[in-house]
Amino acid sequence: MPQRGIKIIAKNSKAYHDYFIEEKLEAGMELFGTEVKSIRSGKVNLKDSYCIVKNGEAHVHGMHVSPYEQGNIFNKDPIRPRRLLLHKREITKLYAAVKQDGYAIVPLSVYFSGSHVKLEIGLAKGKKLYDKRATAAAKDAKREMDRTLKQHSRS
Repeated sequence: MPQRGIKIIAKNSKAYHDYFIEEKLEAGMELFGTEVKSIRSGKVNLKDSYCIVKNGEAHVHGMHVSPYEQGNIFNKDPIRPRRLLLHKREITKLYAAVKQDGYAIVPLSVYFSGSHVKLEIGLAKGKKLYDKRATAAAKDAKREMDRTLKQHSRS
């Protein structure tokens, strides 16, 4: 449910398929002007991206931001690591969860909050194959129930 002033640019639906999302956080990103313009036009892909914590800083890797057409020499590498802007205690908490409990930090969506680009990251635990099958079966069952209810309400 997007709130006022929030415009979702890209979602990582594969993350919900591959992981159980335990906790969500909002992080700012260190970006250049041409990257912001490219993100504003929706040219961003989160498919194989992930986050790491190293030397007290959090970075997102594998996030593809297409070069801005009018950017020429100011364009940066489309898949360069980008620093996440988080509080020290949030970074420490993420680092501890990844090291001790075997969690992964996964980017979930990129959106504008006002004029700022934000990245929603999730503390995630990997799903096993049988978990993925169970999730798919539950989704199919819900879809079938909704379809049946809709047909009964018409008649």
